[in-house]
Amino acid sequence: MTYTYNNVYIKDKYTIAGMYEKDGPLGKYFDKTYNSDLYMNKFSWEKAEIGLLREAIDKLLKRQKLKNSDIDLIISGDLSNQIAVSNYAIRGTNIPFLGVYNACATIAEAIIVAATFIDSKKIKNAIVATSSHNMSAEKQFRNPTEYGSFKKKSATFTATGSASMLLSCNKTNLKIESSTIGKICDLSLSDVNNMGAAMAPAAAETIYQHLTSLGRDSSYYDLIVTGDLGKYGKKILIKYLKTKYNLDISSNYDDAGTMLYDTNKQPVLAGGSGPVCSALVSFAYLLNNEKFKKILIVPTGALFSPTMLFQKETIPSIAHAISVEVVK
Repeated sequence: MTYTYNNVYIKDKYTIAGMYEKDGPLGKYFDKTYNSDLYMNKFSWEKAEIGLLREAIDKLLKRQKLKNSDIDLIISGDLSNQIAVSNYAIRGTNIPFLGVYNACATIAEAIIVAATFIDSKKIKNAIVATSSHNMSAEKQFRNPTEYGSFKKKSATFTATGSASMLLSCNKTNLKIESSTIGKICDLSLSDVNNMGAAMAPAAAETIYQHLTSLGRDSSYYDLIVTGDLGKYGKKILIKYLKTKYNLDISSNYDDAGTMLYDTNKQPVLAGGSGPVCSALVSFAYLLNNEKFKKILIVPTGALFSPTMLFQKETIPSIAHAISVEVVK
């Protein structure tokens, strides 16, 4: 399902990153970074993430000189069970709230929902937000770091940080031009240490559907960027599109998971992951880079839970596409 929008614009965005992200290639682009340990002056990793998300929302409002009452709707999601981080971060704001979950593709879902509300003139202003935390995510989806288990080189490293974006019907120079809602793909993979491979087909199908629906060649975009396939999933995506659809995106494609970190120097294995991975790269770097006039952002998500894997299930995946264009 692909939709075009007439009056949805990006007014501002705010990003906060942790110490590993600060030390990566894009460290200087984030609005704020934390140099301390991952507790960030809190007594638990979950509390730290709640603080990160609330801070990204509050700082965005403050920079725009807006009150909570100026926002019609806030949409957020994260990796915690029952999206608890978003629930706790947003309590007390008195802003109407929708919680969403599509794993690491959550921010794309949030943007699509908000854009649809704005384009249909139901609301005027919305904040979309997301977060992730390396330690809380690792504990929930793999093994706690203290367990000391070895990881395969194909595993990804959950990013720590938060990101918020203000969408509005008031015109700016950045427009949400269109979106494509993806379908769940499952090629019967079950290795949580190779989620790039599990998610690559979903990204491929969504990219192909987006281009086909709008009658576009991949060269229409200055850059197509996926969410968090990592360096191995990135190769799989390129090969998948070439083999199945004879579509070559290699000249204008990259993956946020390989952009956020230096995979040759930092201990991040195949690259970054987590809902905030694509948001940090897109909000802080890509949307502020003058050389990119048309960008297709394709966050990817692995829709599994450890409970289902213990029951011998596989890893379904999803990807949604957001087209952002610079307008005069």
